[in-house]
Amino acid sequence: MTTFHSTRSTTDSLTAKQAIRKGIADDGGLFVTDALGQSKVDIANLAGRPYQDIAFDVLHALLPDFGDEELKGCIAAAYGDQWSDERITPLEEVGDDYVLELFRGPTSAFKDVALQILPRFMARTTPEGGDADEKIMILTATSGDTGKAALAGFADAPGTAITVFYPQGKVSQVQELQMTTQTGANVNVCAVEGNFDDAQTAVKTIFADHELAERLAGQHHVALSSANSINVGRLVPQVVYYFSAYAQLLERQVINVGDEVEFVVPTGNFGDILAGYYAKMLGLPVKHLIVASDRNNVLFDFLTTGTYNRQRPFFQTISPSMDILVSSNLERMLYYMSDGDTRLITMLMNDLKQWGAYEVPETLLARIRHLFGCGWADEDQVRQMIADCWERNRYVIDPHTACAWYVAQQMPRDPLTPRVVLATASPYKFPRVVNEALGLDATGTDFACMDVLAEATGTVPPAALRGLETAQVRFDAVSSVAGMTDVVESAAAAL
Repeated sequence: MTTFHSTRSTTDSLTAKQAIRKGIADDGGLFVTDALGQSKVDIANLAGRPYQDIAFDVLHALLPDFGDEELKGCIAAAYGDQWSDERITPLEEVGDDYVLELFRGPTSAFKDVALQILPRFMARTTPEGGDADEKIMILTATSGDTGKAALAGFADAPGTAITVFYPQGKVSQVQELQMTTQTGANVNVCAVEGNFDDAQTAVKTIFADHELAERLAGQHHVALSSANSINVGRLVPQVVYYFSAYAQLLERQVINVGDEVEFVVPTGNFGDILAGYYAKMLGLPVKHLIVASDRNNVLFDFLTTGTYNRQRPFFQTISPSMDILVSSNLERMLYYMSDGDTRLITMLMNDLKQWGAYEVPETLLARIRHLFGCGWADEDQVRQMIADCWERNRYVIDPHTACAWYVAQQMPRDPLTPRVVLATASPYKFPRVVNEALGLDATGTDFACMDVLAEATGTVPPAALRGLETAQVRFDAVSSVAGMTDVVESAAAAL
């Protein structure tokens, strides 16, 4: 049977359901399974199949202790009418490349792919003979998109509650309103004085606070879990869209079964691109995975030098969801690339915590660089790419996708290897930045900017985003980093 344990030790032996419910290991590590890659997905059977069927094959291989009917129920509820395209993640030909649109879900960001299904997973993880009254409180820090996608997924979900922290003043107006107007009796949202890394580090500290866990369980029947991609149940649904992209390329006869494909991925926390690595382990012919960063290019520096150093200036950019200096999911990749060397991972993560930096062995770096490439774009280059992509292809991209588009255009092109750029958010989540890049009026509210963008490009803003202008703000609390534990306890007491 497939079991999960921490990246930092092999003492745990959890089922997939237990790992999803727990979220993060007691030692601060992330849950992994050594069975990854033992079962493969049949790529010869992909073309022409609906997303839901592909999702079943992939998730069945990754989460084997979910029964077939359980899995089908989760998939049917997660990938239904709430998506604006029946393909869920449609692939569009843009110039010489392909763009995988991951923003067709209810919150217009790629996080929907995982966060529409994670609450369904969570509802099926209640242990037999456990506390019947226990609620899972999802606790998450967001750099912009995870928060709303998690809130939308967990709002009024039975047996759950959710508390979301976001960095005050460091998300777009649309992103903030998406969170602060969220309906649901079991949701709580709070701004934090600091940046995303401050909030994320505090959340990890809260998870590691055993006295707090005992208080929450004893007084409120609440256990904490995560909706960030540190939760394996959040990570694995993202593996599906890599197979979906491949299926669509097969269907269009761009490739034959077994041909390799490159993926260019805008990423800050490394989860989105790690899912591509999992896809490769499951048998997808992935030639390269290209990490695209913004000005906070800590991953670029790591992949070029072997040194990961978070002791560096933090830049607030026009691609806020990538403004991250501590890429949590990199730990999982290091675990697999080092052949499961938990002692090495523990040492590296201790170095990161103590010194703010670590250095991987040369042999490990060489192995990583064989698969992972990298590049980054500054803000002028991001704006230039938004304009360039529109002028050349009549296709509008958001600033995160533009980071990847820039990196893709800088790379040498192999005419025999199709290249897929992952588009992680709707341009209407960042209408002011997009308008500035396109030379359009960007002086009014974000909603006025949406209308200008729609008029100029003939595209249509997602109704859920445009409707935020008149939505009622429910949450306006601001906390210091030190006060986040109190926010969690108060939210638990209110359930």
